[in-house]
Amino acid sequence: MAAIARFHLLQPSPLLQPSAILSKFHRASPFFISSTNINRGCGRTLSTIPPFRCNSENGSSTESSRSIVNDLLDYLNESWTQFHATAEAKRQLLDAGFHLLNENEEWDLKPGGRYFFTRNMSSLVAFAIGEKYSIGNGFHVIAAHTDSPCLKLKPKSASSKSGYLLVNVQTYGGGLWHTWFDRDLSVAGRVIVRAEDGSFSHKLVKIKRPLLRVPTLAIHLNRTVNTDGFKPNLETQLIPLLATETDKTSSEPNEKSSASSKDPHHQLLMQILSDELGCEVKDIASMELNVCDTQPSCLGGANDEFIFSGRLDNLASSFCALRALVDACASPEDLADEHAIRMIALFDNEEVGSDSYQGASAPTMFEAMRRIISCLGQQSVGECGFARAIRHSFLVSADMAHGVHPSFVDKHDENHRPMLQKGLVIKHNANQRYATSGVTSFLFKEVAKIHNLPTQEFVVRNDMGCGSTIGPILASGVGIRTVDCGIAQLSMHRLAFEVHQSYRVSRSVKLRASKHS
Repeated sequence: MAAIARFHLLQPSPLLQPSAILSKFHRASPFFISSTNINRGCGRTLSTIPPFRCNSENGSSTESSRSIVNDLLDYLNESWTQFHATAEAKRQLLDAGFHLLNENEEWDLKPGGRYFFTRNMSSLVAFAIGEKYSIGNGFHVIAAHTDSPCLKLKPKSASSKSGYLLVNVQTYGGGLWHTWFDRDLSVAGRVIVRAEDGSFSHKLVKIKRPLLRVPTLAIHLNRTVNTDGFKPNLETQLIPLLATETDKTSSEPNEKSSASSKDPHHQLLMQILSDELGCEVKDIASMELNVCDTQPSCLGGANDEFIFSGRLDNLASSFCALRALVDACASPEDLADEHAIRMIALFDNEEVGSDSYQGASAPTMFEAMRRIISCLGQQSVGECGFARAIRHSFLVSADMAHGVHPSFVDKHDENHRPMLQKGLVIKHNANQRYATSGVTSFLFKEVAKIHNLPTQEFVVRNDMGCGSTIGPILASGVGIRTVDCGIAQLSMHRLAFEVHQSYRVSRSVKLRASKHS
């Protein structure tokens, strides 16, 4: 990314002479990541057939790729919700020596320092300041999001019908809701707990065992399902089962488990949560719970070349951004010659439009940029300093991309069909559903070339609607140059078994780290 700043895009001549521009780039030192145990916490072992097949990679880089992939699996398995994803990112940053900031307090920042803060426990901004940074120099940013389509418990979730205890839910985002049927489901999220002294605290909770299930109707009672399609009513039929009513009535009555028709949630569910949290049911003051699949993320395919997991959109991108920042400034020497500020921003609520306190539409990132410039200026910095910094900045909006499906090839433009093995995907849309421009696409591809990393391009068909990302939101927020890119995957927005190429993760980390070097 430091190299990008040297393109001087405000001057037209460099774009006419790209060879002169590229001579200013210096090849980064080999990207190195220490190895870890293979498939730690996944319950599987790697195949004896090497899963990472790339002729340009030697043995050392292959081991590095395996390490990155297994760390991603750990991240996915920890991050059942946006809250858990942010908490895991926070843990990794603290372990890497980053300092936690509080938005409510004054910041004391210094060149060479590494810092981060969280908002709502579901979004995060982290940054590392170059030793040679001066006011007006730019920010090199990778932005992604922590949320995924899911089911969320309603404020009053308890209901019963035909002898079953049911849990009422809301749909969040644009999920493939039929994939939520007949899965081993549970709950996870954030709970506000009352302490003995009357104070309140946030706690994360995750019930790891299968707790809920949404059963399908037997084909004997729905003979036309295979011809007419499975089209469940999301209000009346997408309702997880918790237990049978007889389980409750047959147990010994006691003060803890006695249910009231006015209780917003089943007392059985509340007791399970309180046992996990180590508190009394009455001390649970509020909660935000997602319904989650309990099956762990793992490697798959004959050569273990795929990652089978839910929430790849967009935790894979969040992980790559996080890992790139941590590894690009792992030692003080990594920031010694840096003139810019390296930053990542992980937002919540992208799947529902980003219009929230913790979403990309909030001024979180740009307020942080202003505060950073003000702190480093050691005095009041005028609008000019921030404006110059934005003009010298570059943002990578990282979100997963639609890989071509072998059974539905016609769903892609014939000249823009991203493959799982062909490189990072640069997304284009003439109607600005993506923020990529000719200039930002050029810059991204040139940096990739320098590091021998392949890229490919995606354009949606004219007869199909186009999704969007946080890229246009952030690009238009203050006018920061932005490119939209992502890793190709299959089965996006499915509950489980979204698929993408495992070694491509290490490639994505390497390219994004090069943007910070």
